[in-house]
Amino acid sequence: MNEQQRKEQAQIKQDNHPTDVKSGKDNIDRIKSTTSDEMIAKYFQANYQPPDINKARKRRKEDVQFHYDFSIPEDMANIGKGKKFLIRTYGCQMNEHDTEVMAGILTEMGYESTSDTNDADIILLNTCAIRENAENKVFGEIGHLKPLKLEKPDLILGVCGCMSQEESVVNRIMKKHQHVDLIFGTHNIHRLPHLVKDAMFSKAQVVEVWSKEGDIIENLPKVRNGKIKAWVNIMYGCDKFCTYCIVPMTRGKERSRRPEDIIQEVRHLAAQGYKEVTLLGQNVNAYGKDFGDMEYTFGDLMDDMHKIDIPRVRFTTSHPRDFDDHLVEVLAKGGNLLDHIHLPVQSGSSEVLKRMNRKYTREDYLELVRKIKKAIPNATLTTDIIVGFPNETEEQFEETMTLVEEVGFEAAYTFIYSPREGTPAARKKDDVPEEVKKQRLYRLNELVNKQSGESMKSYENKTVTVLVEGESKKDPDVLAGYTEKNKLVNFKGPKSSIGHIVEVKITEAKTWSLNGEMVEKTVEVN
Repeated sequence: MNEQQRKEQAQIKQDNHPTDVKSGKDNIDRIKSTTSDEMIAKYFQANYQPPDINKARKRRKEDVQFHYDFSIPEDMANIGKGKKFLIRTYGCQMNEHDTEVMAGILTEMGYESTSDTNDADIILLNTCAIRENAENKVFGEIGHLKPLKLEKPDLILGVCGCMSQEESVVNRIMKKHQHVDLIFGTHNIHRLPHLVKDAMFSKAQVVEVWSKEGDIIENLPKVRNGKIKAWVNIMYGCDKFCTYCIVPMTRGKERSRRPEDIIQEVRHLAAQGYKEVTLLGQNVNAYGKDFGDMEYTFGDLMDDMHKIDIPRVRFTTSHPRDFDDHLVEVLAKGGNLLDHIHLPVQSGSSEVLKRMNRKYTREDYLELVRKIKKAIPNATLTTDIIVGFPNETEEQFEETMTLVEEVGFEAAYTFIYSPREGTPAARKKDDVPEEVKKQRLYRLNELVNKQSGESMKSYENKTVTVLVEGESKKDPDVLAGYTEKNKLVNFKGPKSSIGHIVEVKITEAKTWSLNGEMVEKTVEVN
């Protein structure tokens, strides 16, 4: 991306319309009669293109460039020496991984990480825009940090992530939260050194939000959360445009990393001793569909992962529409390709799925499940479900309940529908009372909990393999880790087993976790 393109994509600018030019006396009189809020709104208003589904659909025509030359500018290489940063992360695994990248960049600038807000010289809130509740939490945190900013004027307070890609959110921050120094989005994380420099030396808010997604920047530094499991981005963005979802507007079009870059990263992680990687994307099944120079799909990538000497490979999130037969065939090879598959269905009603623009029917989904279970008989399926989508009838909700039973999901993330500004669903009139939505969620959760409890019960007296991640949060004498099927196991064992895969015999099953005893291996002497 050249400088001219960058300038065109920077979406904040002062309003310099010629009609605003008046005489000096007129200007003074006008300023005196203008409130501070009006002043901010007029002169620092964000001039974005609001999220537009139709325009967003056309973005696929634009080429994505790959860059391998990231470096910290010389004048910023040690600017953080003796200073500390704190990043609070909200939302999905993609955000968690973005935080690892930002932490890597700040570390290379000389900063050290801290978990204490009072010690921090930079605080970044990496935000989520999926649900209204997530936004409310962030605005609450922005308010809580205001006294600290007043106490420490040199503190740099920044808001980044998906919320920053929303026009209304940025306007609200600029108008009502002037103690925020820095606002940037999801497409320009690699420009963090420049943004921090601007925030340090500028008296005004620094706002750089690109409405058009950026190119793919490789070789970004990362400070990973732990040395056992790692996130690996394989693609960015989403082109599915589900009517309830803001992601295509906050994360941009689907764009895939080159397979050689992903394979090299995973091999490097394996060489460092990592035991598990999770391949990340808003829709991993669409990986490679944007390549114009070769035929290489997600199934091909998973086949190459199968050949790498790392014990466990997971992926998230899948879209049922793009989960093809080749991928099922590759996953059936097993080995380090785990048989836990998260497959969001969202609704069991074909009519609701149509209104959601999911592009598959109830029957399509059940047929995909049948194929998966035939090829991978022991596959564990989990899912996402939204209840109370606009105008969902009782009969349509019951279709979701029967689908949950038929598939036999062992866990599910369940939500009451939350309208997001800028999405088609938010414009739909909703005749489902809030109390009815809550009752439906309660009934659905009861069913999911019952199925989870039954699946957990089947593990009693069985031996499972557990990747030990550390001490239990509730008891330092108890270790905790996950099975291949992503079941949480708590057990007593030596601290030396942390970071290793061990065998544990299950002694007690709970709804969402298992208790067990570590199996001591004996070595035969001939």
